[in-house]
Amino acid sequence: MKYSQSFFKLFLIFYIMLTASCNKTINNNIFLKMWDGPYDGIPHFDKMNIDEIKPAVEKALELSLKEINEIANQKDTANFENTIGKMERSGEVLNRVYPFYGIYSNNLSSPKFQKIQTELAPKISDYSNKIYQNNKLFERIKKVFTDSKNKPLDSIDQRLIDLTYRRFIMNGAELDSIKKLKYADINNELSTLYTKFSNNILSDEENYTTFLSENELSGLSESFINTIKNESIRLGKNDKFAISNTRSSMDPFLKFSENRNLRKQVWENYYSRADNNDEYDNKSIIEKILKLRKERVNILGYDYYPEWRLQDRMAKSPENALKLLLDIWPSSIKTVEKEVEEMQKIADKDNVTIKPWDYRFYAEKVRNEKYDYDSEEVKSYLQLENLKDAMFFVAKEIFNLEFKEIEHGKVPVFHQDVSVWEVYDIDENKLIGLWYLDPFSRPGKRSGAWATTYRSYGSFNEKEIILASNNSNFLKPAKGEAALVSWDDAETFFHEFGHALQYYCSKVKYSSLNGGVRDYIEFHSQLLERWLYTDEILFKYLTHFETGESIPKSLVEKIKKASTFNQGFATTEYLASAIVDMKIHLTNPENIDISEFEKTTLDNLDMPKELVMRHRTPHFAHVFSGEGYATAYYGYIWSEVLTADVAERFSNSKDGLYNKELSKKLVKTIFETQNTIDAMDAFTRFMGREPKIDALMKDRGFIK
Repeated sequence: MKYSQSFFKLFLIFYIMLTASCNKTINNNIFLKMWDGPYDGIPHFDKMNIDEIKPAVEKALELSLKEINEIANQKDTANFENTIGKMERSGEVLNRVYPFYGIYSNNLSSPKFQKIQTELAPKISDYSNKIYQNNKLFERIKKVFTDSKNKPLDSIDQRLIDLTYRRFIMNGAELDSIKKLKYADINNELSTLYTKFSNNILSDEENYTTFLSENELSGLSESFINTIKNESIRLGKNDKFAISNTRSSMDPFLKFSENRNLRKQVWENYYSRADNNDEYDNKSIIEKILKLRKERVNILGYDYYPEWRLQDRMAKSPENALKLLLDIWPSSIKTVEKEVEEMQKIADKDNVTIKPWDYRFYAEKVRNEKYDYDSEEVKSYLQLENLKDAMFFVAKEIFNLEFKEIEHGKVPVFHQDVSVWEVYDIDENKLIGLWYLDPFSRPGKRSGAWATTYRSYGSFNEKEIILASNNSNFLKPAKGEAALVSWDDAETFFHEFGHALQYYCSKVKYSSLNGGVRDYIEFHSQLLERWLYTDEILFKYLTHFETGESIPKSLVEKIKKASTFNQGFATTEYLASAIVDMKIHLTNPENIDISEFEKTTLDNLDMPKELVMRHRTPHFAHVFSGEGYATAYYGYIWSEVLTADVAERFSNSKDGLYNKELSKKLVKTIFETQNTIDAMDAFTRFMGREPKIDALMKDRGFIK
């Protein structure tokens, strides 16, 4: 068929107009724009438009791959600068887009975004596949790596090429074309499953709120009642009191509610998340994930996922990780037996046999009886605002960092609850970062607490102002009232701030060398929890929310005496999750029944019937919403061994945790170095030896 010349002219005009329109859309996309303004440029969180996130991610992936292909296809012989250096500088647009994508995923999720996320997940996975399976790129990396063995680079450059080469090998760079295709298909399928898993949990957290009447509040404190009243009003039920299906709401309710039937209901809602045999059930998803993970590592020559996963961790092997968990387990469950025995004596008076929904309630009664310790009394001194100031005090005293709050509205934020601070290095007398805080729970925000960066440090890329964020799920108080948190929540607040301090202390050349392996990076954050227990914090920053009076010495003594209380419960619920995580990945996943596996594994461990795993398998987001903590949940207790060891050294020194000499050495050898040296080497540089488990066992009251 022939077309007239005028038709082609019209078609050309239309095509040009369409292309121009698309380019205009891309160019005006807020997520793709350079971060301008002060602080080396800041993200325009206030101009976020969900309709623009998908095209932005797609364009950023496209541009990043173009850069990678240009590096791979260079004619010049591969060397560190033209290959590894260029890789380190690539992906600038993608690095700008991902923080927005992360905020929509974690802080501002919605059904609309979840649909977008489902569509993008395989594309993001495919992007990663195309990098790791780029033969020309890998050959250049391999040459730089091989050359470095004959002529070593300086230590930092050598570390980067060693890790880069290992990462490519671990992700199938040496597979043949058929296996690479299969490997990529598995990754893409997994990415979709991870997204579905995470969104299912969020759905159950939002769909199982327990609404209380005024006559169902017995045992609850006035401050907690006011908070759950405010939550209910926010949800449109002005005459009710809302217990949301999150840990920050569930935990205090189970501790203090005198209504056993309601305790059971709230407990079941929380621990059955994504395990209700409905459209949001995750068990079949887990089965698929396990099969795909095993199939993928089989392609690489490994029998089971943990063998592949742990080779570059401190533990090195699943056997070493399991040994640590199982070494602690007997002491942990023995302590639970003692705790239950004490609780049952009180429960007998109520004609109650302790069930999991009773554990927190009667544990609180024992703590009150044994130590004259009232959690609600302690909570009245734990004001969120003051805890922030306490963390800033530690940052200044130990890390030489100063935080100065920025007036609300001066820096763009993605939600009205978010506040921002400038972070200064006191020694160098210069601004080094911004700290964003998003403290309160809300619909669409994933549960738990976490830290992240929007821009990390790396002198190689010249942008030196670090943009970091802490995120929590505290219950938002009514207007004009103080935000009060539990002691556990205060510890978590300090914990996540420890991650932020790690970001700000970084002195690395390459941003890729920030962070480190999973069983090491929690050490930094767990260590910061220790400062919460110091007199300098307790007596200065713990003031009563009504009277403003400092916490009494008598109450501080009770806090310290009770510090090992309920460690059987805390340690056992954690260990159970960590052991199940490891064992389920060391089991043939064919025809696996997730519920039965969990039950059988715990039965074989003699799991106390009075409690459950901290994260039951169907909502174990650490493990099944991605791969960050898969077969790596043990890392928390592994890191705690390091933490207890270091804390004991501080405690035995002059001035304890405020020893200036040790603090300086800690920052220099641990916090500044990040992943520029091996984790064990960093630890031994500080301690002069490898870690020992003794201090941890003492901390938890398992040995004297």
